[in-house]
Amino acid sequence: MCVVISKTRAVLASLALVAMTGLSARASVTCEERQFDGLAYTACEVDPREADLRLFLDAPSGEKYGQFTAIDGALAAEGKTLVFAMNGGMYHSDRAPVGHYVEDGEEIMRVIPNAGPGNFGLLPNGIFCIRDDRADVIETLAYDAARPECRFATQSGPMLVIDGELHPRFLVDSTSRYIRNGVGTSEDGTRVVFVISDQPVTFHQFGRIFRDDLGLPQALFLDGSVSRIHAPQLNRSDFGRWLGPIVGVVAPRDP
Repeated sequence: MCVVISKTRAVLASLALVAMTGLSARASVTCEERQFDGLAYTACEVDPREADLRLFLDAPSGEKYGQFTAIDGALAAEGKTLVFAMNGGMYHSDRAPVGHYVEDGEEIMRVIPNAGPGNFGLLPNGIFCIRDDRADVIETLAYDAARPECRFATQSGPMLVIDGELHPRFLVDSTSRYIRNGVGTSEDGTRVVFVISDQPVTFHQFGRIFRDDLGLPQALFLDGSVSRIHAPQLNRSDFGRWLGPIVGVVAPRDP
């Protein structure tokens, strides 16, 4: 009888630990709708010390994941689920990354340090680097010089906020407005906030939410017009064009 009770307690303790781990992973992501300067946004804050924050590109089949549902389906086979996701950087027509890309420590695409056409080449651009206990937006040339050990990394551009200052090319009176998404990080790398605009905004307006509302010294533009978010906390999971890199948080699936 004692042996049976001991085994039962062990199983219950194990299940409780799994449940607590799942709750902790979910608690490491907080999503909300917010207003700033009369404009509507959705923001998801992630604690990289607690969250299993990753980048996704190629599915086990060799095809690009492309959609949040495809990632969630693959995770289900591992007893896991996607508790947050967002398109994670610019990509070519074949959905390969335009710039630097690292997944599980393996470099898939090199750093692109030079200026070029389009938003990506509007220097300074930057790289979002995920490490074991922190995540940082780093200006590309600084990243290339330091070469931090990133488990995951994605390059995009332009930078929205650089050391507390808006990108020098952003115009207050710009008429270029799109749905846009990006990511900002704190100085110590323990606070990561992903933001998508819920209405078309200019670069200047979008940069200001990171600097003036969220108080983040570094922020990076991830994309515009194709911008989408998966935020189950808000009963929201956008669907649309097929994506290239996707950034997301993984947690144990509820039993």
